[in-house]
Amino acid sequence: MRTETAELTHKVQSSFVDLPISVIIPVRNEAQNLPRCLESLHGAGEIIVIDSQSSDETCEVARRRFAQVVQFHYHGGWPKKRQWAIDNLPLKFDWVLLLDADEALTTQLKQEIRAAISCPEINGYWIKLQMHFLGRRLRHCGATFSKLSLFRHGKGHFECRIADQDSSMCDIEVHEHVMVDGQTARLQSAIVHNNVSSLSRYLEKHNEYSNWEARVWTETADNAGSLPPALFGTQAQRRRWLRKHFFMLPGSPLFLFLYRYLFRFGFLDGKPGLFYCALQAIQLFQVKAKIYELRLRQAAPARVEPC
Repeated sequence: MRTETAELTHKVQSSFVDLPISVIIPVRNEAQNLPRCLESLHGAGEIIVIDSQSSDETCEVARRRFAQVVQFHYHGGWPKKRQWAIDNLPLKFDWVLLLDADEALTTQLKQEIRAAISCPEINGYWIKLQMHFLGRRLRHCGATFSKLSLFRHGKGHFECRIADQDSSMCDIEVHEHVMVDGQTARLQSAIVHNNVSSLSRYLEKHNEYSNWEARVWTETADNAGSLPPALFGTQAQRRRWLRKHFFMLPGSPLFLFLYRYLFRFGFLDGKPGLFYCALQAIQLFQVKAKIYELRLRQAAPARVEPC
């Protein structure tokens, strides 16, 4: 009886498509964050959770809320998780929304998306993030930014900044951005982003991110397939330009902390603001240290094994 009731509920929910989009959610051990994300997607046409062999109840949580679960096995290289899903899954709808497990839609944003995808001239939309960290919304710290998260299927793809990647650099796109063929616009409403559920998990993920970033800054140059740095371009291009020119200055992690905490008024966000600004600076310090390590390895002469 319970099985029949669940199947009937699933059919009823599937027949009610209030938001005709395909939502892709990459996950790994996100059982704690995923329920809030999925509940905010009620009425979405299709929800696909791309899992990387989670060891917690992530898959069970997704299936209980009628999301489709697909396993992604990463063995290095390109594409990574989101681009692989875009390239290989038979998506049912013309519009794709990329969402993380610690993000959620608001009612206002869903209404705005519903109207936006009916515009024939626009192929992609930037959506800003409303950042929450350690239980507090960050209104300062320079923590406000936008992502090109919504685009027509077939019109958007991730830039590939480095093709030769390994599993230590994590299986998901880090600071690669979506590039859209055609015109883009901005939505006014924001995605609610709960940035951290535990500091241990936060540090674990950002350790992998710093592995990726050290390789990118050591081994690659700007190319036609990536988003070019530009001081007067999009927000993503400005951030990349500033990072490129500011990155190798002596003391740049300290300057980054002071910029975020003092000049962007991070101190007004209380202890979460202090911790956020400090952790951002520490990550930059990690990247610089790992770049130094990589260059030492590259400069070291190859060992010759004795006969």
